[in-house]
Amino acid sequence: MRQAAVAIFCSALFLAGCVPAGGVSRNQPYGVDARGEAVDGLIVGHRLMESGEHELALKAYLRAAGERGVNADVLSAIGSANLALGRLGQAEQILRRALELDPNFVPALNNLGVVLMEKGQSGEAKVLFQQAFALDSGETDSIRENLMLAIARSESSVYDPAQEEKNGEFRLVRQEKGKYVLLSDL
Repeated sequence: MRQAAVAIFCSALFLAGCVPAGGVSRNQPYGVDARGEAVDGLIVGHRLMESGEHELALKAYLRAAGERGVNADVLSAIGSANLALGRLGQAEQILRRALELDPNFVPALNNLGVVLMEKGQSGEAKVLFQQAFALDSGETDSIRENLMLAIARSESSVYDPAQEEKNGEFRLVRQEKGKYVLLSDL
């Protein structure tokens, strides 16, 4: 009888170690299904990203990489989480790796464009947004908006010789000891 009690006690301790500290949740926020089946890490990560839990989403995406293997979809998700966390260098490296695996993966093209826009590289970002827009057939509003913003930023930073002609010629004129002024001939 005593051996049975010890066995039951040990079993209870073992099972208690399997339950999360907060208990079992019906909402399955951490990828645990009540039926005992694991929920796909990408799905969990996407839900966590939508709710603003970027660090937890990154962990879910890394779990998905372990389960599924490394592919463009998983790398794009990991890069997106790093982007949301403000880790632009990591996000750029991972998204470029995703595009090496699948150069036509629209989410990776778009997200790498966002990273480059954040880094001030609007010219390259514009090219990526154009590719994403073409592959997506213009169906996604966010890609269209990103493309328009990239075009606007890249056009505003382009040298315009016509603008210089409108400004006229400038002359450097000495006014007094050690002081010079630029004057326009307009």
